[in-house]
Amino acid sequence: MTSCKTRIVDKPESNCGTVAVYDHADAAYLAYLALYALQHRGQESAGIVSSDSEKLQKHVGHGVVADVFSDQKTFDRLAGRMAIGHNRYSTTGGASILNAQPLVANMRDGALAISHNGNFTNSGTLRHELVQEGAIFQTTTDTEVLVHLIARSRAAEMHERIIEAAQKIRGAFSITMMINDKVYALRDPDGVRPLCIGKKNGAYIIVSETCALDLIRATYIRDVKPGELVEISDKRLRSHQFAKPTSGHKCIFEFVYFSRPDSRIFNENVDKVRRKLGKNLALESPADADIVISVPDSSNTAAVGYSRRSDLKFELGLIRNHYIGRTFISPHQKMRDFGVRVKFNAVRGILKGRRVVVVEDSIVRGTTLKQLVKLIRQAGAKEVHVRVSSPPITSPCYYGMDFPSKGELIANKKSVDEIRDYLGCNSLKYLSKEALLDSVSHDNGGYCTACFTGDYPISIEEKIGKYQHE
Repeated sequence: MTSCKTRIVDKPESNCGTVAVYDHADAAYLAYLALYALQHRGQESAGIVSSDSEKLQKHVGHGVVADVFSDQKTFDRLAGRMAIGHNRYSTTGGASILNAQPLVANMRDGALAISHNGNFTNSGTLRHELVQEGAIFQTTTDTEVLVHLIARSRAAEMHERIIEAAQKIRGAFSITMMINDKVYALRDPDGVRPLCIGKKNGAYIIVSETCALDLIRATYIRDVKPGELVEISDKRLRSHQFAKPTSGHKCIFEFVYFSRPDSRIFNENVDKVRRKLGKNLALESPADADIVISVPDSSNTAAVGYSRRSDLKFELGLIRNHYIGRTFISPHQKMRDFGVRVKFNAVRGILKGRRVVVVEDSIVRGTTLKQLVKLIRQAGAKEVHVRVSSPPITSPCYYGMDFPSKGELIANKKSVDEIRDYLGCNSLKYLSKEALLDSVSHDNGGYCTACFTGDYPISIEEKIGKYQHE
C-alpha cells in the first residue's frame, strides 16, 4: 500500500556537498559556513568531523545545516585546526543516520574521516568481494566501500593506500578525507563533479563549489584535477596523479540546475552559462508572446537570457515560498496538487491578459509544471508557452544525481506534443543537445549528457541508486 506521505520527486535531486579545512583556528566553524553555502547540494543530513591532530570529533544529524548545528556547545566539542564536512542527499543507501557523512572509521594507525559526492558504479561488485573476504559493513553507502579498500591496503603511506583504493573504483567521485594531521581530496579521472581548492590566511579550504569560498572570504586557487589526489600536511600541498585524466565527461547538469549561479565550476561561471542556455533557447524556439517568466529559483538566470535575446520583458510572474522546508507533505491524496500551491503563487497583476513564456530548466515527471501552467492560466494569462533550457530527460543518472527510473521520466514515455497536451500549455519547446553543448566551453574537455541521450561514458557494472528497478 502506498502511503499518502510518500514524497514525489519532480526535480532532479541534488547530489552532495563536501568541504575540508586545513590549519585554521576556527576550522569547524568555517566548515559549517561552507556547508551553509552548499546547502542546495543536499538537505537530508549534514555533518562535520574535526581534528586536533590527536583525535577526531564528529557531529552529524538529519536535516539542514541550521538544524544540525544549532548551538555553540556543538562547536565547542568540534575542536581543532582541521575539519571536513558534508551535506547529503542519498543517491545510494538509505536515509538512515548511519549513512550520514562524514563517515569515521578506525584504521590500524588512526581514525579516518571521509566525505563523498558522487557514485561508484562498481560499488556492488566491490562490496560483494569485500564481504566474501570477511569485511563487515556498518552502512549501506558506496562510500564505505572505499574505506574498506583503504583499510586493506598494505602500502606504507596513507596517500599510497588511498591511491591503491581509488584505482579500483569506477564512477564519479569528488571526495575529501582527513586523518589526525592530514587532509586529502581526490577527484575521478573524468572530473564529473566539481571540487576546488582555496586559501584563507594560510589555511587551505577544499569545497564542492566556489560559492562556499566566497562566503568565508577565501581565495580560489584552482580545481582539484581529474585523477588527482591532493595531500595537505605540514602546511604544504602535495599533488599525486593516481589516474590519467580522460578527455572529460563533466556533468553538464551542474550548469543546467545543480550548482549555484554565483559559483564557478569547471573553469566557467554558472551564471554566464545559464544565460547562454536561455539565449540559445530563444534563438531556437522563439514565441509570439508579451512577457517571460521563470519557475523560481533555478530557472531565473536562463529566463533572463531568454528575455534579452528575444526582446521580451522579464517579469516575476511566479513567487516562491522559501519558508516551507525541503518537502511539503499533503495530508490527503485528494490534495496532491496542494504542495505546488504552497510553494508557488501567481502574480495576477503581471499575468492577466498576457501571453506568457515560462522558462523551466528541466522536466522530470511534469507533475509540478502541469500545476504551474494551471495556476498561470487561473491568474488570467491568455496563452502559456513553455520553454525548457535543456533537452528532454530520457534516462536515469548513475553518477551522483537521483533521477527517477526510466519508466517514470515523462520524456521517455511521451512525445513533445504529448507532453505539451499533458501540461496544458499552448506550446512546448526544449533546448537541443547541440545548443546545450554550444552554451559551454570545451577548452577543458567534454561533458556527460547521458541523462539526455542514454549514452553512458563511464562503465556501469550494476544499476545503482534508489531507483534500481525499471
